[in-house]
Amino acid sequence: MAEDARDSGPAAIDTSVPHSARIWNYWLGGKDNYPVDREAGDAYVAVSPGIVDIARSSRHFLHRAVRLLAGEVGIRQFLDIGTGLPTVDNTHEVAQRVAPDSRIVYVDNDPLVLVHARALLTSTPEGATTYIDTDLHDPDTIVAEASKTLDFSLPIGLMMLNILGHVPDYDEARSIVGRLLDALPSGSHLVLCDGTNVLPSGMPEAQDEYNDSGALPYILRKPEEITRYFDGLELLEPGVVSVPRWRPEAAPFGEPDEVDEAGGVGRKP
Repeated sequence: MAEDARDSGPAAIDTSVPHSARIWNYWLGGKDNYPVDREAGDAYVAVSPGIVDIARSSRHFLHRAVRLLAGEVGIRQFLDIGTGLPTVDNTHEVAQRVAPDSRIVYVDNDPLVLVHARALLTSTPEGATTYIDTDLHDPDTIVAEASKTLDFSLPIGLMMLNILGHVPDYDEARSIVGRLLDALPSGSHLVLCDGTNVLPSGMPEAQDEYNDSGALPYILRKPEEITRYFDGLELLEPGVVSVPRWRPEAAPFGEPDEVDEAGGVGRKP
């Protein structure tokens, strides 16, 4: 059965400034957004039209990675940090479709996400899905709270998609990943992707304008910086690549086009 989210009331939601989760929701075709978010999203698209492809490619990457871990690898526990707003085929839905006994913990500290948390808290009778209102910068609390639902003596799939760009200091971002991985047992896997700045897409300029809009800033990083998040792990083939090219599904038109986002999956020895 699904477990309840915390019952404490969320902070007031500010609809006067754009919000990254709502803008992402807008790009994915969702309805949980406001005019200020659509305006900021459209302004970004006007400079860098490929951002919509990035949003969709990131979601498809999540699908493929979770299916692999829940299926071939046999993982039955997932810790998804930086949940964002529910859209279609969230981590628990993909995992429990493959393995109904999968247990999923979502982590976010955004009041808007908390409002929508109960939409995430659906589960198969065999599994569990819960939500933790905790800050990314506090890995110890994340682990302590998640251990109420997940067994940290068994492998866990750690999901960190499009979240570390919100940590401006790169060394701090790497430290957060390292502290979380230190708490996980051998056989656990890290699924991670973030925005890059390597293609001639106008994305750096669009990101600068977005960061000046009042929304929570997001830092684009080099693919090699994203690769370093996997230090000490065994990278699954094909390594850290543009997310549409991470184990793409068969298509008659050859390899998919690259987008300005890199990701991969690594196994903890």
